[in-house]
Amino acid sequence: MTVPQGAALSIGAVLGTGVIALPALAAQIAGPASLLAWAALVVLSVPLAATFAALGARYPDAGGVATYARTAFGRRAAAVVGWSFYFAVPVGAPAAALFGGAYVAAALGGGTRTTLLTAAGLMLTVTIGNLGGVRVSGRLQLGLAALLVALLLTATLTAWPHARAANLHPFAPHGWWAIGPAAAVLVWGFAGWEAVTSLAADFRRPGRDLPRATAIALVVVAVLYLGIAAASIAVLGPAMTAGSGGAPLAELLAIGVGGKVRTIAAGAAVLLTLGTMNAYYAGAAKLGAALGRDGALPAWFARGAAPGAVPRRSLLVVALLGAVSLAVVAATGTGTRALVLLTSGCFVLVYLMGSAAAVKLLPRSSAARRCALAALVASVGLMIVTGWYVLGTLVIAAGALLYTRRSPSEEKSGRVVDSVAA
Repeated sequence: MTVPQGAALSIGAVLGTGVIALPALAAQIAGPASLLAWAALVVLSVPLAATFAALGARYPDAGGVATYARTAFGRRAAAVVGWSFYFAVPVGAPAAALFGGAYVAAALGGGTRTTLLTAAGLMLTVTIGNLGGVRVSGRLQLGLAALLVALLLTATLTAWPHARAANLHPFAPHGWWAIGPAAAVLVWGFAGWEAVTSLAADFRRPGRDLPRATAIALVVVAVLYLGIAAASIAVLGPAMTAGSGGAPLAELLAIGVGGKVRTIAAGAAVLLTLGTMNAYYAGAAKLGAALGRDGALPAWFARGAAPGAVPRRSLLVVALLGAVSLAVVAATGTGTRALVLLTSGCFVLVYLMGSAAAVKLLPRSSAARRCALAALVASVGLMIVTGWYVLGTLVIAAGALLYTRRSPSEEKSGRVVDSVAA
């Protein structure tokens, strides 16, 4: 995998569907003050991205954050981290797919039926794409990223001349404390810096290429997220903060470009969704194989953990669980906000334990370790603002601990990780 492909996977994992719906969700919670939550999470992304890039460069392994947790704290910590990421993807995948499906339904009609069918089609597409391995999915992601960057820059730059300062008042209509809950929702949009670490061993030169890919992705994500969020509030104004602007990207395109906006927005939503899901399916599939290799999941999962190998068994489990989640959503009418927060809670735990592992593993005098300390403090804060939704993460963690009590011994399952660390 090349640096541009790795950067594209990171951009897709982090940027993704957050652009489609999060500006509206955050504005409904905190009004224009949600821009402070966006800015805070962009700042937080710097130490997080630097931390995971440093770990990935030093410990290139399919286990990703689970490998770092194992090296620092042992196999039970690795199982908790691995399960939190692996089983969060099938929960978050339907939410991501439904975000894209809603745009398609707005363009083509058909309501809920079109939304669900589109979501199912998107999930099937990324599954098929990843069956070809990381080289195929990396090339696909590179093309998607180029189209997305061009589209989002167009939406922001063409709509910005219509911005009004009056749309920023009142700045905090729901109080300053509302910034915290808005940030909890936005964690969904900034999760992803850890996703590509499971693919670190697939880079040609992980020690050099992964940090470069991460740096490129960090700059692109920061510019696009802040641009879209600021333009959405400054241009759309009351429609966003009152909750009637659920598709801000479409509205920005309508104002700035005109034409068949719903069709354009639907195409953008499909590309964004494919980019996000492609990156997460690729990372989760590799992670699941590594967990099987290391005894944190049944050994049946282990095939495909080696660099360059395709973890088809793990991928198919992710796809099957995602399909079950989508079926539950269709049957119960569960909203996407609950799925977003449940998934965010899992990723916050991954960040917390990954940052703690980095503090222990990285050289004491290094800038990377200082970034890890900042990331650890920030992750504790994110855990607090996630609130009750973190309970779902604790259930997954309990399941991981129960499983490891029945799995092979520490000595047997730690051999591969010891060789990686060496």
